[in-house]
Amino acid sequence: MPPPRGMSFRPTTIERAYQLAEGGDCRTVGDIKQKLQAEGHERVQENLYGASLTGALRKLCQKHYVPSEEDDVAAAPSEDDDGDDD
Repeated sequence: MPPPRGMSFRPTTIERAYQLAEGGDCRTVGDIKQKLQAEGHERVQENLYGASLTGALRKLCQKHYVPSEEDDVAAAPSEDDDGDDD
């Protein structure tokens, strides 16, 4: 049954956290928390508390994360970086 006219429902903080973890943009649970706060979710720390929940989100992030081109460039060694400390 659709919501009444004029009303829209957004997912709960936990539901949205799972969506973000599966979406491929979040590398860590910290990334998820930042996005949730930016989207206006309240009490993010409280809602995403617990080893089971954070472990599940972490695994989903690792499984679905797709690095952006910016991440690839930042992770690549520069031409000057030959591993020496000189």
